[in-house]
Amino acid sequence: MIYSDKVMEHFANPLNVGDLPDANGIGEVGNAKCGDIMKMYIKVTGNVIEDVRFKTFGCGAAIATSSIATQMIKGKTLEEALAFSNKAVVEALDGLPPAKVHCSVLAEQAVKAAIADYYKRNGVDPSLFISDYTGDDHECCGEGHGCS
Repeated sequence: MIYSDKVMEHFANPLNVGDLPDANGIGEVGNAKCGDIMKMYIKVTGNVIEDVRFKTFGCGAAIATSSIATQMIKGKTLEEALAFSNKAVVEALDGLPPAKVHCSVLAEQAVKAAIADYYKRNGVDPSLFISDYTGDDHECCGEGHGCS
């Protein structure tokens, strides 16, 4: 598998890694069965994602997509972050091998899960803002997608 220089950089030197003690939104997606688990922590102040961190257990592409996702949503409003897509992640990383595109989907889901948690903590139904919100924050990428 050939990875872009950006993927390799974010894998070797990921940004925004670790816990965020004052996080007011936490989302976890993935499944140990498929091998990739992403946990995203956000600190929202005045409708803006002031800080964001992640912890990812998985392959290099999972770590790289988590890292770039944090960069892409930091400083954004919740509405802007909800418009964040896996396609934007793939573009920002100058592409991913087809077998690793599921990692970009997990990154998008982790962001949305953290925002959904923020809304729930504030007494707001996340489905009002997240059209594809199912309440299942532990989706797996599925069998046969290069998870490892």
